[in-house]
Formats: sequence, C-alpha cells, structure tokens
Amino acid sequence: MDALRIPDRLAARLPGRLGERSDRSVVSLVRLHGVITAMSGPVPRSVINAQGLEKTLERAFAPEGLAAVALLVNSPGGSPTQSALVADRIRGLAEEKGVPVIAFCEDVAASGGYWLACAADEIFAHSTSLVGSIGVISQGFGLDGLIERFGVQRRLYTAGTSKSRLDPFLPEKAEDVAWLRGLQDQLHEMFQQWVVARRGDRLQSGAELFTGEVWTGARAVELGIVDGLGTARGVLTERFPDAELVPVEGRKPLLARLGLGGVPAARGAVGTDLLLGIAEAAEVRAMWARYGL
Repeated sequence: MDALRIPDRLAARLPGRLGERSDRSVVSLVRLHGVITAMSGPVPRSVINAQGLEKTLERAFAPEGLAAVALLVNSPGGSPTQSALVADRIRGLAEEKGVPVIAFCEDVAASGGYWLACAADEIFAHSTSLVGSIGVISQGFGLDGLIERFGVQRRLYTAGTSKSRLDPFLPEKAEDVAWLRGLQDQLHEMFQQWVVARRGDRLQSGAELFTGEVWTGARAVELGIVDGLGTARGVLTERFPDAELVPVEGRKPLLARLGLGGVPAARGAVGTDLLLGIAEAAEVRAMWARYGL
C-alpha cells in the first residue's frame, strides 16, 4: 500500500483533506467564468450556477491552513437567482470558515457578474476591466412571423389566461410587457439592496450607480464599485507572501474526462426545440458581445 501513498510534497498542494498536512498557508483561487444560468453549457465550465459550483466552493474553503479565497470573475451576467444562490453560498462558507474573500474582475464583471464580485469582502479590477451594469435586462425573440413564413402551425393549449405570457411564437401583448417590467423593477431593487449591503459607505455618495451603466476598472475605483486596481497574483503575493496560490476547479463529467462530447440529436429532430436552441445560443453570444467580447 505504501506504493500508492501520495507524497507529502504533492498532498500539500491539494486543497481539502489532503491539504491539511501542508505547513504552508493556502489561498484558494476559484474561477467564475461564463454566463450565469441554471442550464448546462456546451463547453465544460462555460457557465456559472449553484449546482455546478457547489463541490468546487466546498473544496476551496476546506484547507486547514486557508488564508483567503480569491474569486476570479469573468462574466457578463445572467440569471439573478443563480447569481444570488452562488453569492449566498460563498458568504455562508466564508462566515463558517472565518476567512476573507477577495474578488478580481477580469475582462468583465457586469450585472450578475458584479453580483458575484460583491460576495467578496474586497474587489479589485484591472484598469481596463468592465465593471457594473447594476440593472436588470430581459431579452428574447419574436418568432411568430418566422413560423408563419415557413407555414409552420403551432398548437398551444393552456388552462389559465397568463400561461402563455411572452411566448416567442405569439404576437407581443402590451399587458405582458407591463407585467415583465414590474418583475424587473422588483429584481432591480433587490440588486441595489445587495450592492449597498455589501459595499456600504465605500460607494460614492450621490453618484448614479444603479442605472445599468458599465465602467472601466479605473472609473469603478473612483465610484467605490471596486476597492482598487490590481491583478490576482500581484495583490495576493503581496498580501499573503508566504501562502501558496492553489487553483480549485470543478471536476469534469465522466464523458468529458474520456474525451467524449455530448450525444448529437437524432436526424429529423428539427422544430421548436431547434429554434429555441438557436435563440438561446444567440442570446448567450449577445451577452458577451455587449461588452465587445
């Protein structure tokens, strides 16, 4: 059995139970990259959600010699609910373990991406990072003209007058848009409350911070949206000179580890699901494109 024993010098690099044997402190690096959505992404780790990050966050906060957890945020946003669930989990683990959390905004930490960054005790950005977009947006497509053009008949049956609100295959209704905007106002208020609770008096008094505007990292410092400029390696090596920076990543699904992709759809499976899939992919691309990425 001794031949299977992991050497101490290697075990010390691993966060979690094995890492407890290390005599060096550890800073766990957690990468939050992608659109925030409950759906699985076409590429492993291309999306952010609570379920996919649960084990990663647990491992990040596990080492006995943990000095801090760093969040490397690169996200244009997405689901408010998933943003809140991930941020709440980070705060819960941070308070349970009693360690600081530091966020580093990379290309973009906007909308839900900034919600995640606010889970940290301190936020840093590069001067060229795009940060903010404290607002709510809904987007979709009107496909009723498209299916009519191709002679497609869609048959929809509902019980309840509100079940088909904002259906992309039906003409838009003014009352549906008013209902959606009411929801957006509620979510926007929750977003503002979260930012104020986390940032407090660091926010520039009197500044219009909640219009959905996005700023460069340099301007975000002036507004109190972030605490300073710097990179993860630069800030962390200065702040924790004796600590080892350890990336903590989620485990890939078995098929991905074997180099196998998803199972392609059967031939002939073309219709509503395909159109919606194309629309969803376009929306994801559009989220990044809003920031020139």
